[in-house]
Amino acid sequence: MKTSARNQFFGTVTEVIIGAVNAEVHVGLKGGETIVASITKESTEKLGIKTGLELIALVKAPQVIVITDFGGYRISARNQLQGTITDLKPGTVNTEVDIELSGGQKVAATVTNDSVEALGLRKGQSATAVFKAGAVILAVPS
Repeated sequence: MKTSARNQFFGTVTEVIIGAVNAEVHVGLKGGETIVASITKESTEKLGIKTGLELIALVKAPQVIVITDFGGYRISARNQLQGTITDLKPGTVNTEVDIELSGGQKVAATVTNDSVEALGLRKGQSATAVFKAGAVILAVPS
């Protein structure tokens, strides 16, 4: 599969909760992390999403927020993946920040250069990649 989404997480469906309109799909990653996707009930049926199915969860890098300190606050975004910054690729306006998770998978986030400076982002620093369940696209084998 070819896609422009930098974040491609290979995982297994661990839980599916069907609602009246949407479904919540939990995808377990090899490092023990879980990604939660919110997709339509219709998409769940069309894609044959069920527990045990191996799939790919896609997230575009601009949808990922980098947090280094929650400051005592909790946030509503379901996906909060803790890791270590392994690379910073600065551009004219934005920087791509790569965060490696415990299982070895990486999360890429595109943030402004101003944010990189304000947060003092650097290689080796602990960071959390955060994104909403609605930002996740699921891909299944055909």
